[in-house]
Amino acid sequence: MTERRSEAAEVRTALLRLRRATGLPVAFGGLPVDPRRMRIAELSGTLSDALRGLAISSGSGLGGKSMALSRPCAVTDYSTARHISHEYDEPVAAEGLRAVLAVPVVVHRRVRAVLYGALRRAEPLGDRVFDAAVAAARDVEQALAVRDEAQRLLGAAGEAGPPEAAVWETVREAHGELRALAPRIADPELRAELLAACGRLAAASGAPAGAGSPGVALAPREVDVLAAVAAGVTNAGAAERLGLRPETVKGYLRSAMRKLGAHTRLEAVVAARRAGVLP
Repeated sequence: MTERRSEAAEVRTALLRLRRATGLPVAFGGLPVDPRRMRIAELSGTLSDALRGLAISSGSGLGGKSMALSRPCAVTDYSTARHISHEYDEPVAAEGLRAVLAVPVVVHRRVRAVLYGALRRAEPLGDRVFDAAVAAARDVEQALAVRDEAQRLLGAAGEAGPPEAAVWETVREAHGELRALAPRIADPELRAELLAACGRLAAASGAPAGAGSPGVALAPREVDVLAAVAAGVTNAGAAERLGLRPETVKGYLRSAMRKLGAHTRLEAVVAARRAGVLP
């Protein structure tokens, strides 16, 4: 249920972004209820509830076609379009929609949502509108993929057993990659959720926070740099991964080492793990 609410929130945000970027007056989104059906769950700019809760079967209508093909589809005038089926003409007409596009959100080859944008007049939707709609869908895909990976790693960490288990190397590497990705995520709630998941990964190692270095309070970027160092990345590689200058990376590393009482990069990583800051 939590995952469902989270996906709905991502779609809601994407619909607002789609309307702002394209100027389309109406946007709505469908979430799957099973592999062959989705339900219209989020509305933005609509004048009625005609579309709310509408169940769309894969292959049926414009959204069902987009869902089945896993690619964007559009019509200039929904009611007269020849290359879609017309099971949903009545609710579409009730909302007064004519030109409509549908873009699937695909994560790991599975359609996780469909974003729609629409006009109340019949006219071709240009490349700019298509590009903006696809970009909105890609943002949702990235957010859902990051969340899936964080949850997968948390599950792996919980099953790994002792910290020396081989799976921890994968967990630690992915932890660094997720920390590096977090600052690039525009949605503050998603960014906070991802960083919280990173914190749970670190705590899953079994070392309580502060166990090795009581009173240590590392800045987020210091943790990011240490996570990159722990993955065997050079200062230059950490800079590229984190979008920082190499000199800035060195500064964060020196500061973290000082706080941890470490004299080398390796000592800093070990101390951070003992403190429960890194997995």
